[in-house]
Amino acid sequence: MIRTRDELEAQERVVLASYAQKSGDSEGRIHPEPKHPHRTDYQRDRARVIHSRAFRRLEYKTQVFLNGTGDHLRTRLTHTFEVANITRTIARALGLNEDLAEVIALAHDLGHPPFGHTGEETLDELMCDHGGFDHNEQSLRVVDVIELRYPKFPGLNLSHEVREGLQKHARFYESAKPGGKRTAHPSLEAQVANLADEITYYSHDLDDGLDFKLLEPKQLAGLEAWSVTEVQVRRDFPGLKGADLRAYVIRCLIDRQVADVIRTSSARIEAAGVRSADDVRAYSRPLIAYSDSLRRANVQLRKFLYKNLYYHPRVAGANKAACDMLGEVFAAYLKKPELLGEATARRMDDGGLHRTVFDYVSGMTDRYLLDEHARLFKKSRKPAAKRTAKSARRKK
Repeated sequence: MIRTRDELEAQERVVLASYAQKSGDSEGRIHPEPKHPHRTDYQRDRARVIHSRAFRRLEYKTQVFLNGTGDHLRTRLTHTFEVANITRTIARALGLNEDLAEVIALAHDLGHPPFGHTGEETLDELMCDHGGFDHNEQSLRVVDVIELRYPKFPGLNLSHEVREGLQKHARFYESAKPGGKRTAHPSLEAQVANLADEITYYSHDLDDGLDFKLLEPKQLAGLEAWSVTEVQVRRDFPGLKGADLRAYVIRCLIDRQVADVIRTSSARIEAAGVRSADDVRAYSRPLIAYSDSLRRANVQLRKFLYKNLYYHPRVAGANKAACDMLGEVFAAYLKKPELLGEATARRMDDGGLHRTVFDYVSGMTDRYLLDEHARLFKKSRKPAAKRTAKSARRKK
């Protein structure tokens, strides 16, 4: 029996909550397209994101540690898959549209530049007189303009609800319909993807920091999020020690956060009395949230990570050196735009020189930026693995 899109959309109306965003109610795409016979709009969007070049490049972009410095350390791609997994779990528990929530999660970091947060700060400084840089806005630009996959329009032509979800922290959300209203908040699916991103990087960045020995377990004793979870794990599994204990605490911390968001959000949705996706958008505050106690614990954890991990000398120093090279490559392209190649240079007619150079550099992977710097400035560079081994020998 062949299942059609109409049947899938009808099934959503039966099994999803009334306030979930149904694919059959999508406001559509910027460039109208015929519907697919066997896939909903959001299933189609998910495929477009996964098959994009920007998505594949996430494998070689920094999460916290420079790409190539450790086999088990997370990259933007592994982080993205982890966010998508947590997103689906929360969306499923709340009766939301998993396909929509997942594609927002998969696309949320497409606009991230090389070298992680330090790279973002560097590009923001370089573009300070030309609109600055925000990776959420750049993710939207990637799917709207930069990806070229179709002959009839630029970008991936994603549905309005996915594009809405990529406008993280926006002051308001524009309707895709002519004359449509601005809304205070995006769909619940977008709110879930937003919070799942936080859950993921709080926990997994902590995990990488411990694994890479930039953080010590004794430093975590004063963190409520960690200490409460560790007490529970030690009670249930008194024989766990060392790396095994830390790994299981991280696992239970994630589970605790996900369960808290599901409980808290369910209660807020019920108290708000929303009955439709439009009610959600018009409501006075976000409905997907942590409990107050866990929110406070996460604020404490976030401050700790910034102080002790993201700006740790071994992290910040390596990222700063790489970002100096990013700035030099950026300046070289501004001086000689022909270095961009003919296809990229043609876009200057629409975006201008700075925006075109910015789009090109921000889309680079860590290793491509380093190789391009070596090519432009005639310097050789050693592979990341060799650099790491050499630094390890120095430390011994």
